[in-house]
Amino acid sequence: MATLFKGGAALPFDADAAMVRLRKADKKLGELFDLIGPFALKVHDMPSPFEALAESIVYQQLTGRAAATIFGRVRALSGQERFLTPAEVLALPDDALRGAGLSRGKAAALRDLAARTLDGAIPAGAALFEMADEEVVERLVAVRGIGRWTVEMLLIFRLGRPDVLPIDDYGLRKGFMRTFGGVEVPRPKEVAARGDRWRPFRTVASWYLWRASERKD
Repeated sequence: MATLFKGGAALPFDADAAMVRLRKADKKLGELFDLIGPFALKVHDMPSPFEALAESIVYQQLTGRAAATIFGRVRALSGQERFLTPAEVLALPDDALRGAGLSRGKAAALRDLAARTLDGAIPAGAALFEMADEEVVERLVAVRGIGRWTVEMLLIFRLGRPDVLPIDDYGLRKGFMRTFGGVEVPRPKEVAARGDRWRPFRTVASWYLWRASERKD
């Protein structure tokens, strides 16, 4: 059965074929597949790179409910049933963004994102889909408040890229420890080294390692 986007479009890779290949490449990872069950990555709709990255900025270091409330307030500043445009963000006074609940740093990051979007440094949706993963990372980490981890989450959960391994993610490394053994959460380079055998489908491995980290046993 084909793996689907949330909106119904097929993922840009065959997850079933990916799992067959990964089982051959790493027996221990295959055992994790059996333990967790079917691959169920949900790729969310992305109205625009600007809005998706703005949401990422707002959500940083906040609980889901608090972040959703603040993002809703920022969205409402457009006065319409849509998110702000980059030009609208730049036209807003700082008091408006701060009043919506953004910290001074996040307000500055949102303005930087808006300015870079308007000058073309942030690619439009169609162009973003055509760019290689590392090119996307390089372009987007230039934005204030956007780090590699944030871009990797966009690559996985917005673009459905097949070969992303966020080695700095604590939950993923915890899942690695629980899957492959050890008494301490491994360093990123250890995860990266084993992850080489999972190419070009490291996203699938990442999803399963996150699930492993969530298990209660």
